[in-house]
Amino acid sequence: MVAASQSRTFVPGLLRATQGVPERIVEQMHAPIVRQTEGMTTPLQSLVAYYEPLSALTRDLHGSMTLQTRATPLLGANASYLLPGAHPDVVPLLRVWHESQGSHPLFASLHPVPNAEHVQTLRVGKYSPVPDPGVIVVEQLSRLHMARFAALIAEAHELADWAAPLGKSLAASMERLPSATLLMAYAGNEEIGALLHLPGAAHLWATLDPAADAPLLNRAAELSGGEVWTSLPDSSPLSVSDGAEVIFSLLNTD
Repeated sequence: MVAASQSRTFVPGLLRATQGVPERIVEQMHAPIVRQTEGMTTPLQSLVAYYEPLSALTRDLHGSMTLQTRATPLLGANASYLLPGAHPDVVPLLRVWHESQGSHPLFASLHPVPNAEHVQTLRVGKYSPVPDPGVIVVEQLSRLHMARFAALIAEAHELADWAAPLGKSLAASMERLPSATLLMAYAGNEEIGALLHLPGAAHLWATLDPAADAPLLNRAAELSGGEVWTSLPDSSPLSVSDGAEVIFSLLNTD
């Protein structure tokens, strides 16, 4: 049995909230435009394409893309992406917008944002399968077990209180994503890893034991036809190609 406090891999995705868990899930503001990740050539575009259909609200402003989903602590679904070509004055405009929404001005960019506090840096790129001993078994998980999936993601990031809201939000998004696949990694009968695969990408994943990292991503790459866009933390020994470091940072509002 793998203890949750041992060999934890802090893999992308969750923003530790400073406020309590919301009493209800935020209603979808509009049906987000589902952009295909396959064929994308930049890390920021891949993240936006992946998290947009998982988000409650999207906003395009002067070359930037803002995603917001207060019902979950997902970094990728609660950030303003400074895409290549974004207007240089867009950051203060986005700060005003975030403040008007009562949300944290979180940015995802390829370069540091002035006057912003670093939250996390991810290596985003294309992952290709690597050899693994086959000890860890990866299986597809029924959508009926979304609660188990969300519970493992939340546990891996020490955010157990967010398990139920995360599960409800993801379940609502999955209704619009027939091609989405849930994967679960097992060591014997113990669930030690979870991953959400969308066509060509798998940015939302987490493990309780780093031994499950490669098997999970290998399976996701197989589902994508040989390679898959994903996000790796700095501590991961795995590698990606055609990638870049994406910086998540929180703008100071003092």
